[in-house]
Amino acid sequence: MGLAREQEIEIRDPPVFLPGETVRSLKHIRNDGTYRGREIGDILVRKGEVGYVRDIGTFLQQFYIYAVEWVDSGTIVGMRGKELVRIDTHAAEAKESGR
Repeated sequence: MGLAREQEIEIRDPPVFLPGETVRSLKHIRNDGTYRGREIGDILVRKGEVGYVRDIGTFLQQFYIYAVEWVDSGTIVGMRGKELVRIDTHAAEAKESGR
């Protein structure tokens, strides 16, 4: 069943995230060799890091790839939707201001 799920064509549905949305990484993301200027295996995004969706593309005419700008590291990394979770920005702002 896992293979069938992976074969689903995600782009038949609208994107889960839109440009401008605040997201958090659900896992560490390492360079698989596609991020220039960094060694293969280097951590590009740390689990829990917060970023902003800048753009949406597709991969293999099957999956959405979200270009996310990560605030702490200053990098822009392409991520799958299953690697991200939306942050409620209003709740986060209230928490930071002590409300």
